[in-house]
Amino acid sequence: MKIAMIGAGSVVFARNLILDILSFPALRDCTISLMDIDPDRLDLITQLAEKIVADNNLSTVIESTTDREECLEDADYVIVMIQVGGLDAYKLDLEIPLKYGVDQCVGDTLGPGGVFRGLRSIPVMIDICSDMEELCPDALLLNYSNPMAINCWAMFTATDIDMVGLCHGVPGTAGEMARMIGAKPEECTYWTAGINHMAWFLDFRWKGEDAYPLLWQNRTPLGVPEAEEKYRLDMLKSYGYFMTESSGHLSEYIPYYRKRKDLRDLFNNPDFGGESLFYYRMCCEQRDKHYEEIRQQIAGQKDIPFGRHSGEYASSIIHALETNEYFRFNGNVENTGLITNLRDGCCAEVPCFVDSLGIHPCYVGDLPPHCAALCESNVRVQEMAVEAGILGDRDMAFSAVLADPLTAAVCAPHEVRKMVDEMLEAQKEWLPQFEME
Repeated sequence: MKIAMIGAGSVVFARNLILDILSFPALRDCTISLMDIDPDRLDLITQLAEKIVADNNLSTVIESTTDREECLEDADYVIVMIQVGGLDAYKLDLEIPLKYGVDQCVGDTLGPGGVFRGLRSIPVMIDICSDMEELCPDALLLNYSNPMAINCWAMFTATDIDMVGLCHGVPGTAGEMARMIGAKPEECTYWTAGINHMAWFLDFRWKGEDAYPLLWQNRTPLGVPEAEEKYRLDMLKSYGYFMTESSGHLSEYIPYYRKRKDLRDLFNNPDFGGESLFYYRMCCEQRDKHYEEIRQQIAGQKDIPFGRHSGEYASSIIHALETNEYFRFNGNVENTGLITNLRDGCCAEVPCFVDSLGIHPCYVGDLPPHCAALCESNVRVQEMAVEAGILGDRDMAFSAVLADPLTAAVCAPHEVRKMVDEMLEAQKEWLPQFEME
């Protein structure tokens, strides 16, 4: 079995996935092929992976290459975790919209930042799929690259490669909900569906009993400062269901909170990631720290705890496919009548089962109408971003940002046009599909 990792220079994430995979004895007799366009970061993760294998006397083969085709050849699984343009492009996603009053916290899902990350990513994701069609047409693509829904939708549209999008938002939120009611995560069960980063906990149970009354009784959760979850608690009060993603992240793809300073001051808390450009600043601050940690682990100055620690889905999906020990997760898949009041063809996040026969998405039916309406406000932006990214259509890129809920709450159309033009010009080196004026 060969597992290809595209974007393995995301060293901490790649390390965690490698440890997850190798925690399963049934998966250790494999080849892990690491690929990145940055040779220095690739060398770091390669050395670390080789040390993990050597320290634990495993039969796993580690390959390393900057050649994507070499990495993909004869792969059985392809894990994609890329960020086109890196932090340089990401900074522009956030700083240019902020000049126009569009205040983003993370900016990788929707909003001007999410749309433009998608415009940069789509051509590369489609190229990866094209390579797979030639070099490993039966492989499963496991996508971790954001914007999840936009990237996956583009691949549904442009390729027949078997794929699923993966995010830790649902299990991460379930763990937070358990903490709020004083429960252990393993004691809780849930049924969650919607779109990536806007999935709704339609049912949440503790030891088989409905746990929502406990959430309602503890609007300030047990042991959780109210400021930590102000956005999601307010949405719970308003919509009746708890949501993914984190509070600060959630706030930027709905129209309610980030449009006025008084509202930002009321809801934001810098200790919990709600402030402007939070995630970009965190990435910059932690980048060197992460690299140093990896170097210390390679040198034997810091332990590498062996086992499955991350909670990411990829390793469990591969294990289920290889062993027929079924696994349930929430996956990002094409909506083929799974959520009946979201448009067919969009990227839906629904419960899925996986066994040796493949991935089996579950039928959900209708979301509560007000929840579906909020999802649809994002789906329409995603749809236009996909078309703009595939065709290189400037007007469609403008339309996508124009329809974005937060942008629409802040900017007039002529301001959106100016902002989009500025972003297209500033990012033109990563947007080859657009004809720049």
